Amino acid sequence: MKKQFLILNALLIAVVLLVGISSCKKSSSTTSFALSSLKAGTIDMNGATAPTNIPTNPTISAGFTVAVTASSVTSSTVTLVRNYDGAVIPLILSVTGSTITIAPTEDLGGGALYKLSFKTGITSTDGQSLGAFDRTFTTVGTFVPSGMIAYYSFESTTADVLNHYNPMAGGVIDITYAASYSANAGMAAKFNGATSLIEIPNGDNIELTNDFTVAFWVMADSSKHGQFVMGLAGWYGFQFEIAGDFAWCKLAAQYATDTLPHSASQDLWFPGDGKTKDNGGWKGWTFCKDLTGSGGVAYLLKNKWAHVVCRYTAATKLATMYINGEKVKEQDYNLYDSPMTHTTGLVYNGAVGNNTFVFGFIQDRTNPTIGDAWADYSNPANNHFKGMLDNVRIFHKSLTEQEIQLMYNSEKL
Repeated sequence: MKKQFLILNALLIAVVLLVGISSCKKSSSTTSFALSSLKAGTIDMNGATAPTNIPTNPTISAGFTVAVTASSVTSSTVTLVRNYDGAVIPLILSVTGSTITIAPTEDLGGGALYKLSFKTGITSTDGQSLGAFDRTFTTVGTFVPSGMIAYYSFESTTADVLNHYNPMAGGVIDITYAASYSANAGMAAKFNGATSLIEIPNGDNIELTNDFTVAFWVMADSSKHGQFVMGLAGWYGFQFEIAGDFAWCKLAAQYATDTLPHSASQDLWFPGDGKTKDNGGWKGWTFCKDLTGSGGVAYLLKNKWAHVVCRYTAATKLATMYINGEKVKEQDYNLYDSPMTHTTGLVYNGAVGNNTFVFGFIQDRTNPTIGDAWADYSNPANNHFKGMLDNVRIFHKSLTEQEIQLMYNSEKL
């Protein structure tokens, strides 16, 4: 009997030990390593529906159930990819306890879809590995490519939305506002064709770039014959002009060259006649849309809103114009004469002190580079711009054709 008691007692002790070991294991087991929250500010990015209102300069916080190993969070394990072109956005990554903070190093631009990926390789401090997963989001607003240096929305103000190139004190003359090209576009700046002007100091910095794009919406009033829509010392900087008979439009610009005389002017000129280097056009004209059967350039620009984009790509030496999302003119400066074959970018070459960029005329009113009478601001009969401008965007980059088309399709609604 005593023997049976001892055996039973031993069995009970064994059971207690097993239960104790099991309980001990259960109490020391780690919490599963998983995402617990994902936010941009207060916006939830971890819901059933992907958010469409993420700021273009977000700081994203990813919270996890346990502490994260900081050294495992790298540009290889956390990535942000822009959907439309597959561009990988550089990120600043930091880890504090169980939170990964993610900050893009560049503005993401409006209305663009992105994929944020957490890949295998991220570990917790207790040795667990995170399973890979993705989250998508769209930035707020209409589509705008990243990389703007100035943006004039003209929402009853002439201020640069980015606060880089604001008008000078006393430099807004006879500007009014009216409904823009669509209800979503809000208001536009209106120019009277005689005195209206917006003067922006330090405009020469706008042109100190290899790659360049200017995009804008314009409605030119045909009661004014000849339109200097905007200018920076004319072709000694850059200026956009519409002919008095609406037969052509052009962006005249000064280009830097890596050989003497170190700069040269050239017009990105669109006559709408279809001529190229192979059929009567200048030797560097590689494309010119033929509008002769549909009313010419006037069909696009006369008394109607149009979206105009002009760009220069230094690597290829191509200057291109788009109107309403469609390429209408391209010039290859590799095919021109020297010094245009040596272009490296855009440059300002105006008179000393005349570095004022203006909307509404070809150049500064107080210290003009061009001394001809037709370029005198004080004469209201000269080619002052008459019409409306909206959503002027300037980039120190060459927008891709896809970006230009997406921007037009997004903004026109």
